[in-house]
Amino acid sequence: MGVETETNGDKSEVTIHVSGRFDFAIHDQFRKAYEGSVKPGAKVEINLREVDYLDSSALGMLLLLREFVGEDDADVQITNANPEIKNILRVSNFERLFEIG
Repeated sequence: MGVETETNGDKSEVTIHVSGRFDFAIHDQFRKAYEGSVKPGAKVEINLREVDYLDSSALGMLLLLREFVGEDDADVQITNANPEIKNILRVSNFERLFEIG
């Protein structure tokens, strides 16, 4: 389990890679990943390629990230989620708040 961040030079584009279980156990890691690397208004990609589990606390963390980046003006994309996780996001109506690819 873990969180890694990639950013361009001016922090206007950031990719956060999550692996393993996306749950409350990585709350502090995830928060630090965006608070230290994302400026408000940045384009953010959350790459879930290596996530095998996602729970309601992860949904809450994604909402906090969206709020940090700019709420309705946020440009946050969730990418590479497996079909089970995409279904959780769909059932939770996250496609209304995030671009899911």
